Amino acid sequence: MRDIKHELQNIILGNGPVGQPGKLKKVQAFLRANAGTGIPVEKQQYFKSEEAAALVIFAGLEKLFYEPAINENDFISEGAEQRVYRLDDLHVIKTNGGIFYESWLDYFNSLLIHNHFFPATAYQFLGFKIIDNELHAVVKQQFIVTSEPTDLSAVKQFLTYNGFWNNRNNDYVHKGLGLIFEDLHDENVLSNNGVLFFIDTIFYLKPDFYLE
Repeated sequence: MRDIKHELQNIILGNGPVGQPGKLKKVQAFLRANAGTGIPVEKQQYFKSEEAAALVIFAGLEKLFYEPAINENDFISEGAEQRVYRLDDLHVIKTNGGIFYESWLDYFNSLLIHNHFFPATAYQFLGFKIIDNELHAVVKQQFIVTSEPTDLSAVKQFLTYNGFWNNRNNDYVHKGLGLIFEDLHDENVLSNNGVLFFIDTIFYLKPDFYLE
């Protein structure tokens, strides 16, 4: 367990490139270097807007804006946090405004944790896009074809086996790793021939994630 935690800490706190072609880690490292600490709850939204403004400048300098137009004819579905579009026969792209996270750093940390645990559905960060005057991340992911409805009891069994405790509804916590793992309903975990594919995940890092 300690080795896994150290590996995750290195992914989050290290400066090496993660993912092709390293754009995701580049943004996360920028945000980490500029992160505020101990931000009061009442000021978090203000901090996130400042964070977004800094990201717009950074994205312009580093050529991290996603230039291709997103065709609404390719629209597949949407949730509270993102819209999904078909890119080709094998992939989708998703635009995410990061509304489930207190900061953009939390969002990119979540992507990195997801890619470590679920490489079959890893997110490839393509860049940023301004949509309706708001900053959005654009990610690419494998398109998963389902063959049966997701059995949430199987999801719970899988996660329990891997140390995640179901603390409420479809939310889980891993006390040893210091991770919160939320919103694992049957639209975020898909099943194909009995194999579970985690396609939309929300990870939060607890304070004890950073402890030995």
